[in-house]
Amino acid sequence: MTAPVSTSTKSMAERASSITRDDQARDAGASLQRKHLRFGWWSLLCFLAMGLGLEALHGFKVGFYLDLAHETRRLLWTLAHAHGTLLALVHIGFAATLRTTGEAAVSPRASGCLLGASILLPGGFFLGGLFPYDGDPGIGVLLVPVGALLLFAGVLLTAMALSRAQPSAAKAPRKTSPTKAVKQPQAQP
Repeated sequence: MTAPVSTSTKSMAERASSITRDDQARDAGASLQRKHLRFGWWSLLCFLAMGLGLEALHGFKVGFYLDLAHETRRLLWTLAHAHGTLLALVHIGFAATLRTTGEAAVSPRASGCLLGASILLPGGFFLGGLFPYDGDPGIGVLLVPVGALLLFAGVLLTAMALSRAQPSAAKAPRKTSPTKAVKQPQAQP
């Protein structure tokens, strides 16, 4: 025969499990924030390196890149570089949004859409320029509309989630310790 559990013991257990769930959600959100920061900074580095490579091809007058017959390649690779760089900055901004508003305010699907867009959009431009055919982009350019739709969906989901978010969902402002006023010695007349 077991002794009845008091209501105070139940409420303590419920509070403990609630705190555990809150901690897990906070950890998952911080992990999502770190993932977008890492992805954003590393992809920014990669696409800036790509830009340096394109500048080198231009500077050394490489025919594979500059000849009039390869204008499509030059355009598509420039688009890949520009879109990749801007999407890297979007990830850094998304991570800042997660930090500012609280992770619960933003849909995890938005995260997946932004990650997919960051691979498909510049990747489609790059692959389309890798094997152009008679002035037309290669088949890889078919990834671009899919990436664009994912980008649109990610931005839409984020904007909708932020519009619905209650002010209480945002992080509480950090408390700072009050500074003590230091009296300056006054000159005697």
